Amino acid sequence: MELEKAVELIWENRKYTTTDPKEAISHLNEEVAESLKALLRNEQDKAKRELEDALSCLFIALKVLDINPEEAVMRQVTQMKQRHEKMMIFKKDKVEIYVNGVLKGGWSIWSDEDVKEAEKIAKEFGCNICYE
Repeated sequence: MELEKAVELIWENRKYTTTDPKEAISHLNEEVAESLKALLRNEQDKAKRELEDALSCLFIALKVLDINPEEAVMRQVTQMKQRHEKMMIFKKDKVEIYVNGVLKGGWSIWSDEDVKEAEKIAKEFGCNICYE
């Protein structure tokens, strides 16, 4: 089944009517939260059902926000294929962050504690580290 057709079928058979994006996203959020709660309780089948409900809510939200689902998928694939090379360069007295070779920011470092904190941040954000 085509994605646009699936969205239309869900839209035509939805249990609630809304044109408010906040309400649509709220419904989506509730279903995802219920799925997570079920997983945390080791209720695999319930988690799956709630996630399927969330899929319907996602389709409804796409429709309310006038998002073409096929175009959205293609944009996501393109975005996922882009590799963001993140580099944190430690210099004598500062740290600089580069993304795809473009300087995005930095700050001064004054102590070994500052260096350790910057290394921790680099790890959290998946940055390669270079010491100059």
